[in-house]
Amino acid sequence: MAGGNSAGGQRQGAGAASRSFDLLSLGSFVILGLPDGLLGTAWPSMRASFGAPVGDLGLILLITTIGSVLVTAFVGPLIRRLGVPALLAVAGVLAAIGYAGFAAAPGLWLVLSVAVLLGVSAGMMDGGLNTAVALTGRPRLLNLLHGAYGVGTAIGPLVVTAAILTGSWRPAYLLQVTLDLGMAGLWLRQRRRDQLRAAQAPPPEPVAPSPQPSDGWSRRRYAGVVIAGMSVFFVYTGLEVGAGQWEASFCRGHLHLSAGATGLAAFGYWGALTAIRIGLAFRSVPPQAVVRWGSGISVLATAVIWAQPGAAVTVAAFAVLGGALAGVFPALIALTPVRLGQQRAHNVISWQVGAAAAGGAGLSAVIGLLIGATSLGVLGPAITVLALILIVAEVILGRLAPVVRLPASAER
Repeated sequence: MAGGNSAGGQRQGAGAASRSFDLLSLGSFVILGLPDGLLGTAWPSMRASFGAPVGDLGLILLITTIGSVLVTAFVGPLIRRLGVPALLAVAGVLAAIGYAGFAAAPGLWLVLSVAVLLGVSAGMMDGGLNTAVALTGRPRLLNLLHGAYGVGTAIGPLVVTAAILTGSWRPAYLLQVTLDLGMAGLWLRQRRRDQLRAAQAPPPEPVAPSPQPSDGWSRRRYAGVVIAGMSVFFVYTGLEVGAGQWEASFCRGHLHLSAGATGLAAFGYWGALTAIRIGLAFRSVPPQAVVRWGSGISVLATAVIWAQPGAAVTVAAFAVLGGALAGVFPALIALTPVRLGQQRAHNVISWQVGAAAAGGAGLSAVIGLLIGATSLGVLGPAITVLALILIVAEVILGRLAPVVRLPASAER
């Protein structure tokens, strides 16, 4: 009887620990998404403070991606060595230092100097949590995780717009510092709880390795699948982030909307992305269908933005684009272990997140260079081309590594 009580207590403790991890992961992704919603909306005011040209937003994103790409190459080994909670506590501290630099910056030079820390932090958090959750075979939690990111990106424009209307964009980044420090402290507490539970638990029984989908592949095919997958993530995130970061400048400088209307327009893009992601978490939609339909609708939405039939319709097309793209990233992450198997996915997911970071920052920077060389009107054709490339890259990946079936856990 006592042994049964002990086993029941262990199960309850494990369940509570899992719920604690899930809630903290969701909160961390809200905090991760918040600055992505802040920056694009804050940039018109920030560049006025610094006397910087509009295209310098691309420099911030480019420097950020250097740190992110570098660290995501090592996220898999860092998870095995430190564990996810310790990794994310370090990420929170680095982010707090970086955003303190943003809030206090007397000029653009300090923003550019600390941007690499923000990239390292985002790479640790994004790669660490995506890997940890994807390998549990819980696509619904993945959608919730990225829905939480969308909550942050949707709140971001409202937070910074409120700050700007009261006098300055800087308090929005002071809030970000506070949230990142709080997150770091909570992950340290989670780490202590995990260590205590591990010390009390019996040693795990050895498990024989299961066959992996990619076991029979040649080295050339495996490398091709990895490169194709990273290319899809690179282009997808370039489209999502490029549209989201440049929408505010496009609305202010090209559509000539007010600051308040621009904030609401940015909220519409990120809000649609968030709502659809959360909705997908409660519906059993095959990830392949999410990717196929999302990328197809994104082409139509970007084409409307290119055509600019009117300010209201163009702003609505941004919201449709956000909704279309919403489920694509978590669906691609969920499909990676199905295509490659758990063992290889452990490293490959973090590489994909690194490619996504490179695409989000690098392609946004390229769009910034195009805008600087021409005008804000180039945003429409630029994101339309990215949407078309995304479809082509997905078709290539599907032919190299077709998804024969999903595990039963994918329906949970």
